[in-house]
Amino acid sequence: MTIGILNPPASLPLRAAIWFVQIVLASLFLVGGCMKLSTPLPELAKMMPWTGDHSELFVRFTAIADLAGGLGLILPALTRIWPWLTPLAALGCSILQAFAIIFHLSRGEPQMMVINIPLLALSLFVLWGRGSKVPVRTR
Repeated sequence: MTIGILNPPASLPLRAAIWFVQIVLASLFLVGGCMKLSTPLPELAKMMPWTGDHSELFVRFTAIADLAGGLGLILPALTRIWPWLTPLAALGCSILQAFAIIFHLSRGEPQMMVINIPLLALSLFVLWGRGSKVPVRTR
């Protein structure tokens, strides 16, 4: 890869923005995953009504997906061990949010788009940033 006029290095503000979004997204996915994993289902259903309409296995599976996405957004890039996993985690989070949008719209919960659409957009930003614009190099 050559750095020059055709492929200038990414600016510091862009690199900082990608890191900031990664940290925010990872925090949201990790908190959501921990909440869905550790809160008893009846109590969780008071906060997230959809969880009361589905099996505990499904709810806990979504928690594991959130946790994996949150960890994948940060750890590989931070440690620079297999950093190619970070854009894959961002892709997974994007797919998760796309399915969440379909899921909540099918349940007649358009108010959830206030959460799902920004999470999708931010996940796609990290996917673009870490996938092509500012990839993290391996140690």
